[in-house]
Amino acid sequence: MSRLSLTRDKIYKTVARQLHGQVPCWMCGEHVEPQDATLEHIRPSSEGGSSHLENLAISHGRCNHQRHAKVGE
Repeated sequence: MSRLSLTRDKIYKTVARQLHGQVPCWMCGEHVEPQDATLEHIRPSSEGGSSHLENLAISHGRCNHQRHAKVGE
């Protein structure tokens, strides 16, 4: 398992534990199932955002993709 996958799983489990099993998507606010969880940079790397835990959030794969599709337009 990659380091990124381990970080995603760690953040997901921490949030789930804190919020009684509910992990909201950083983008849309709906619950994210573990198999659809992706890591999102709150402040994008391209804008100087880091990959430190405080700049990472869980999002749906589709929400993450939509955000990046808009950035590229």
